[in-house]
Amino acid sequence: MHERSSVGELVERLRRELDRYSPGGKLPSSRALVERYRVSPVTVSRALGQLAAEGLVVTRPGAGAFRARPRTRPAPAGDTSWQELALSADSAADLVPRSVDASGVLVSLAAPPPGVIEFNGGYLHPSLQPEQALAAALARAARRPGAWGRPPMEGLPELREWFARSIGGAVTAAEVLISAGGQSALTTALRALAPPGAPVLVESPTYPGMLAIARAAGLRPVPVPVDADGVRPALLADAFRATGARLFVCQPLFQNPTGAVLAPERRAEVLRIAREAGAFVVEDDFVRRLVHEDAGPLPRPLAADDPDGGVVYVGSLTKATSPSFRVSALVARGPVLERLRAIQVVDTFFVPRPLQEAALELVGSPAWPRHLRTISAELKTRRDTMTAALRSGLPELALPHIPSGGYHLWLRLPDGTDESALTAAALRAGVAITPGRPYFSAEPPAGHVRLSFAAVAGTGEIGEGVRRLRGACDEVL
Repeated sequence: MHERSSVGELVERLRRELDRYSPGGKLPSSRALVERYRVSPVTVSRALGQLAAEGLVVTRPGAGAFRARPRTRPAPAGDTSWQELALSADSAADLVPRSVDASGVLVSLAAPPPGVIEFNGGYLHPSLQPEQALAAALARAARRPGAWGRPPMEGLPELREWFARSIGGAVTAAEVLISAGGQSALTTALRALAPPGAPVLVESPTYPGMLAIARAAGLRPVPVPVDADGVRPALLADAFRATGARLFVCQPLFQNPTGAVLAPERRAEVLRIAREAGAFVVEDDFVRRLVHEDAGPLPRPLAADDPDGGVVYVGSLTKATSPSFRVSALVARGPVLERLRAIQVVDTFFVPRPLQEAALELVGSPAWPRHLRTISAELKTRRDTMTAALRSGLPELALPHIPSGGYHLWLRLPDGTDESALTAAALRAGVAITPGRPYFSAEPPAGHVRLSFAAVAGTGEIGEGVRRLRGACDEVL
């Protein structure tokens, strides 16, 4: 069993057994817990640490763990009603709304209850994450000279060079800023490239996190439909003319949620249309390293074919490693680079140097290409398993495109289906799914759901999850 699930199970067992001990009473030793529950010492240490964080256990070095004493008196409840006025005062005159809707993002970040199959996850399952390679990289990084000092504001030169080489074309290390994950880089880019109140063109459907960023910055997302070949250039040109927008955000490779890849004949056309509009293109290259085994050669990033600085590129290591390994690149050419750098410095100063050093250690190790080959094969197997299970068990859910990269499938629901009702029924049946509505910046043309095959434990869970979803569909459809 995976270490993380063992920790959770041991925490639940110990939590149930705490009543056996009086407040202040000593729990069995770590060695005794290892023998009783047949787990590793690391699992025991982590479980006790979690219980201590919850205030249920007190650990004393050299003495052991003890049941915490209850608080004698509850803390008095404060009166926070004054905040309602403070947060809304003069809001009618604000160009930028001060309230932020994170619901579309939280759908793929929130962990489902125990026993629920996670078809809504946005990251690799722990069994697919390179935990040993990450641990080794962090250990080696911590021993590097100067590892705990202040890094250059733009990032470590060697890491900037690695990202530049991975993008290709004429991109140089001098045009790369190291950022704290793709979400942070996108936030910096949108703040730099459009003033509050301005329109921003977005693919439709698109990643809810990007829509949340745009709205939080006071921008107006304007949808441009995509099809199996990516964004539709004629509609993109129409949108630029109609809105006067100076910014277009896109995911040309394995678009989220459709999985589409921008067709070769559309790549140059999209760049030409943006150039004629005097607009920037933000390229969110979020899953280039989650390519499936059968994908074949990948197209280069748009940024690699952009000598004039029209493309601002975002690429991250997070999706291929761990949600906590938040290291990304923000790439631009020309005067806009200084604006991006200034905003990033003001917001975050810099990405912690130990994390940057660990990224260098990871991508320079033999474990890195092995890990990429492993997840490439595993994601294809999971994709094929989910596709077959859906076609056999849920043929009424249309699957218009099977991607050769990424971690999810995008399904269209039968006309008239209530997405919210289906999502709720699925959760009651024991499977968490992602509704399609948050992916649209305007009214959606139909109901959809997104199903992730990367966040589950394996192919067995995929089959069981589709079976449970069949029951939910029988209830709602």
